[in-house]
Amino acid sequence: MSQQLPEVLESVFREIPNLVFEQHSIRRLRVKLRSDALPALLELLKGRAGYLHLSAISCVDWPQTDEFELVYHLWSYDVKNLVSAHIYIPKKPGRYVSVYDLYTPAGFFERDIHEMFGVYFDGSPNLEPFILTEWYGPPPMLKSFSTVDYVKDTFKSQEYSPEWLKEIQAKGGGIVE
Repeated sequence: MSQQLPEVLESVFREIPNLVFEQHSIRRLRVKLRSDALPALLELLKGRAGYLHLSAISCVDWPQTDEFELVYHLWSYDVKNLVSAHIYIPKKPGRYVSVYDLYTPAGFFERDIHEMFGVYFDGSPNLEPFILTEWYGPPPMLKSFSTVDYVKDTFKSQEYSPEWLKEIQAKGGGIVE
């Protein structure tokens, strides 16, 4: 593996089949692995390597491959570096297992990803909307989502002509068409 890689990480990485890592710096590691191996990696990182802090879970929509990329960002206060574990899941059905039981903050990140991308996390405690509470459209962070089309389909166009603007226009100012 690497001379700079802490021994505890080398030991964990050896146990995960097909894991590939890139060391971006002494403090940042990028790990790519199969989606079915992620729970085992997270459990080993937390239990054996001291990666106690789940900083974030992020999602990327890749329409070219019809996949979502989920990235789990884990920080170790002992080793003082960040491991970003990258996995890919098919857009259809767009489901993955929750890691809430291992990292409680995952509940918030999974809820956000569900709301914005439509990914369903099996076992997550709460996937109810918290930002888009009155939203009835498709997940807005999908690259296939068109804001213009959504607005045209959802809202009626109306002329904006308040009385105060009419007075300004009558005097030759404001918006004149």
